[in-house]
Formats: sequence, C-alpha cells, structure tokens
Amino acid sequence: MVVVSDVAPVRGSEYSILLRRIRAAGLLDRDLRYYGWKSALTAAAFLGGWAAFVALGDSWWAVGIGVFLAAVFSQIAFLGHDAGHKQIFASRRANYLYGLIAGNLAIGLSIGWWTSNHNRHHAHPNTEGADPDAMGVLAFSAERARAGKGWRRFIFRYQAWLFFPMLLLEGGSLHFASVRAVLRWPIPNRLVEGLTLAAHACAYLGTVFLVLSPGKALVFIAVQQGLFGLYMGSTFAPNHKGMEVLPEGDNTDFLRRQVLTSRNVRGSFLVDTALGGLNYQIEHHLFPSMPRPNLRRAQPIVADFCAEIGVPYCETSLLESYAQALGHLDEVGRQVRAPAPVG
Repeated sequence: MVVVSDVAPVRGSEYSILLRRIRAAGLLDRDLRYYGWKSALTAAAFLGGWAAFVALGDSWWAVGIGVFLAAVFSQIAFLGHDAGHKQIFASRRANYLYGLIAGNLAIGLSIGWWTSNHNRHHAHPNTEGADPDAMGVLAFSAERARAGKGWRRFIFRYQAWLFFPMLLLEGGSLHFASVRAVLRWPIPNRLVEGLTLAAHACAYLGTVFLVLSPGKALVFIAVQQGLFGLYMGSTFAPNHKGMEVLPEGDNTDFLRRQVLTSRNVRGSFLVDTALGGLNYQIEHHLFPSMPRPNLRRAQPIVADFCAEIGVPYCETSLLESYAQALGHLDEVGRQVRAPAPVG
C-alpha cells in the first residue's frame, strides 16, 4: 500500500519516485517479441506494396498503391522513431543499424539527423528558442507571431487554416532536411548516412520511373509523398500544439516540463496503431526509451502520480485534440490579424 503524504515531495525527487514505480512494474524492459512481429508485418506490407506496384505496371491504379505506401512509410517511420529512442534493443549500435535500415534505406529519412533534431525537442518541448519543433513554420506564441516578417507573418496570420494543406509538403521537407543535415551538420557516420539516402533515392525514383510513364510517375510521387507528410504531421499535431509554451531560458523541473507541454490522446488498438503509440505523449516524454507497447500500461501509473503531486495531466479524444491544437493556432494567428492600436 502506498501512503501519500499531505505534503508534496521535494520537486527534485518527484521524478525519481515515479521512475522507481515504473521500473518496479517492469515497463522499461525491452520487448523484442513485439518489435519482431511488428517489424515483420510492416516489412511485408512494404514489400507487398512495391510488388503490387510493379505488377500493375503503367496504370493509373498505381496511384492507389501510392496511398497505401504513404501509410506504410509512416508506420516504418514510427519504428525508426522507436529505434532512435533506443526502445528496441539494449545496444546503441543495434538501434542505429535498425534506424538506418528503416529510416535511410526504406523511406529516405536520415536517422542521424532525426535523432539529433528530435533529442533537442525532447530536452526542451514547447520552449521558445530551444525546441526546433517550436521554431518552424508555425508560431506557438503570440510573441513569435507578432515578430514574424514577410511570408512568415502571412503564414502565422492564417496558420490554423493553412496547417493541414501545408502538411502535404512535409514529406518533401523531411527529405530536404535529411540531405541538408548529411551535407552540413556534424552528424556521426556522415558517409554511411549519405550513401544509404542515395541508395533509397535511386531505388525509389528508378522503380517509379521505370514502371510508370513520366506523367503518372510525377502524380504517384506527389500523392505518395504528400500523403506521407500529411499522415506524419497529423500524428504529431495533437502532441504539443495548444499546450503550455515555455519562455526561452525556462528552468521548470523535468517532470513538469514534460507533462505540462504534452497532451495525450485517449487510446484504443486502432488509435495506438494509427498514431504509432505517440498518443501516449506524456509517458513517452517522461520515459523516451520505454518500448511502445508499455506506454499504455504506464499511463494510469503516470496519471495517478500527477494527481498525487497536483500536476495537471491532459488527455482527450483524437478529434478534441485537433480542435484544441487548431484553436490555439488560430488564437495566435489572431494576434497578427488584429489591427494595430491607434495612438
């Protein structure tokens, strides 16, 4: 039986208390069985999709395969995400090799770039000037929106309306960021990263243009990559948008920084699968190396602990999460749309 004192524990010790409870429940233990069958099913869908694409030949029906492959690419990206967080194997090298295959070779995204960029996000979620996801094309705070100039100011002004259309460009943006990082960033294994990205590009473009006529090939790529970006962006949208934005240099303790800036989406088998487990965003941010299947089991432990120490824990439905995220983006954009005060 756990006795909860009327006096909250010292903040510096709160995370360690929660961590002990999570470890005692065995929720940080690796789950190779889950990742084994998950990887096998996803690989089968990937190979089956491309086999069907080749079998159809030069047909407009191939665009339908592009829709399917957009979803498969996203599922592979989720597995690469888990490898980047060292959720799959105990060995850092094994996780990196898995991420290299899933990210660089299969879908053309650099695991080295993603890990570097994503770790910065985890360290400072929703923090102005520190979280790369909060410094992109959208403004999470009124201060950043009002500071926008030129085309950025226009996007900030109507960002709630432009959000989903812009996600159609996210796939291309991810590929561009990967190539730029390999060329310019001091990422490890730069040569291997570059060669595997080049191998993906040659295999992907070679297959598409060998099977389809140029016009159909361009439509296929636009649909497949556009929907891939839309899917990925839609899974990230509920996680932090509309949650607390921390100022630059904020020194909020780790537990509160992760919980207050994150939103959970109520889970089910379908939601968990579609969102790659990222609907348990609070648990994922508190324990990034926790294997995906354990996040659901950790959720009640974390929610109960937050209630004990009086930290708000946000969980909502998928549709409500989008409503909150878009509502926040619109409210920020309104700060730019409002006429300047006279005087």
